[in-house]
Amino acid sequence: MPLQEFPYAQGQLHCEGIPLTAIAEAVDTPVYVYSATAIRSNLRGYARSLATVPHEIRYSVKANSSLAVLALLGAEGSGFDIVSGGELFRVLRAGGDPAKVVFSGVGKTRDELRYALENEIGAFHCESSQELDVLRAVASSMNASPAVALRVNPDIDAKTHPYIATGLREHKFGIAVDEAESLYRDAGSWAPLRFTSLSCHIGSQIFDMQVFQEVLGQMLELATKLNRSAGRICTIDLGGGLAVGYRAEESSASIKTYGRMLSEAFRGTGFRLGLEPGRSIVGQAGVLLTRVLYRKPAGRKTFLVVDGAMNDLLRPALYAAHHEILPVRQDGGPQVACDIVGPVCESGDFLATNRALPPCDRGDLLAVATAGAYGFVQASNYNSRPRAAEVLVEGDTFRIVRVRETREDLVRGETV
Repeated sequence: MPLQEFPYAQGQLHCEGIPLTAIAEAVDTPVYVYSATAIRSNLRGYARSLATVPHEIRYSVKANSSLAVLALLGAEGSGFDIVSGGELFRVLRAGGDPAKVVFSGVGKTRDELRYALENEIGAFHCESSQELDVLRAVASSMNASPAVALRVNPDIDAKTHPYIATGLREHKFGIAVDEAESLYRDAGSWAPLRFTSLSCHIGSQIFDMQVFQEVLGQMLELATKLNRSAGRICTIDLGGGLAVGYRAEESSASIKTYGRMLSEAFRGTGFRLGLEPGRSIVGQAGVLLTRVLYRKPAGRKTFLVVDGAMNDLLRPALYAAHHEILPVRQDGGPQVACDIVGPVCESGDFLATNRALPPCDRGDLLAVATAGAYGFVQASNYNSRPRAAEVLVEGDTFRIVRVRETREDLVRGETV
């Protein structure tokens, strides 16, 4: 569910001090709406809970790569975790500090590695020995000496959706512990690469703190063991993965509790902590605002056909993900079970199924909650639909931070 920055006031759903109806009237729908206050509050929550240990927070750009969001976080001092050259370009365009950037991902190209080295990013998180070979060759050709962390696969079940779990040996991510130990022991032969850190990330939407503790224990033990023989590791990066609540009855995992647990474990170890939160910073800070086009009774079922679709928010179709659907205008009428579906020509084009809502009809506005993460970043032009606009709200003002695409945008770069 949304945070306190999305309250009902005078019968209307707001983002901070702005009624969502005002945004819809000014910008049209569908439109993503983000709360700057909520984003800042979540980032600052991490910083406060980790204040007693050396640390660096690197926002995971893949969660929401809007330039406005990146600029807001960069101004707060955040670093950035990227998984492509395009994400690095976005960070730089938003004014982010390249020295606070780490480059993750299993398939970095030579061009991406070169681009990152040219911009002198903070570190590369490498996931195979062949990747190390390529990075060493590119760095040598540029007389560069980049910092490197090996991403270790700890073979731990994160107990999350299989599509967003990354910490088991069956997954494509990371290096097995025994191979990592061998590579670190042989680190001197990998010059000009500098092995300075140890990294892992076991998946997303993790509620169980015990899973994080298990991973942390393995990483601290491994880093200590490696330092006894090599003495090179100064940072342990634990990735992201902290869960947010998507259902009305589901509370988000506590940033404060998580931060305190990590602080207690790291205090006195001599290691610096790296974190890469994404969803837990922006997920609940955004909604997708959509308008009902048609109300379509169909036997025992009622369809609400809206102007938002799977090309705007893919998560329900891709993961069978649940998002609360909130009427923008409160209505005390009897609730009706509805499927909220889009105009895309796919039976899988739905935002919610069998959802109880007060009576809705043509022109009514709905807000799809907890859409700030993995929303617009997964949007496409499927069915040749222009992508939605994005709006950032601060207090009682808002600004369009991405204009709605036009039909001309759909064919830009094409020829007949």
